[in-house]
Amino acid sequence: MLKIFERYGLYGTIRLFYHFSLSKIIVSRKVRLVRAPFYIRGNRFIKWGSNFTSGVNLRIDADPLISSKRECVVFIGNNVQVNDYVHIGAVEKVVIGDNVLIASKVYISDHNHGNYKGANQCSPDSLPSKRPIVSKPVFIEDNVWIGEQVSVLSGVTIGKGSIIGANSVVSKNIPAGCIAMGVPAKVIKKFNINDNQWETI
Repeated sequence: MLKIFERYGLYGTIRLFYHFSLSKIIVSRKVRLVRAPFYIRGNRFIKWGSNFTSGVNLRIDADPLISSKRECVVFIGNNVQVNDYVHIGAVEKVVIGDNVLIASKVYISDHNHGNYKGANQCSPDSLPSKRPIVSKPVFIEDNVWIGEQVSVLSGVTIGKGSIIGANSVVSKNIPAGCIAMGVPAKVIKKFNINDNQWETI
């Protein structure tokens, strides 16, 4: 308690206990701390791991639109930490593994308004809001670190231990043990287990 007071001061400590109480009452008893304000729609469709921590203005939209079973669509592992203004949107499945670190202003979504490849593509003359929801699951595996202002798009898997550089758009799978960055994100380094170091691709 004394360490918390020394770190945050009186006002900060009071705010911390306020956020802690809201987290346990409104979000889940499993979470460690979700800082207010936050917006969570469809909490019953979220499976929370233990010790989840977030910064302010976390937004999660969990709505199984494409499922008649109305099951969970967001799965958050243990010891996940996200910073401010993170937005997760799921209608089918977004899975975040254990020990994942997510920086501020990150957007993760498993769906899109409309279909733009293959059969039954949407016309640009149709209203965007009226186009069908198209989705593919997103998987963020254990020990991933996602940098500031990254967008993770539908159908993507980010492999275990990988790092996504700031301002990247992840539109294709990133293998395990890689560093990727850019728009679209491309692998620039891979971890060599034998040499125990990152190697430029």
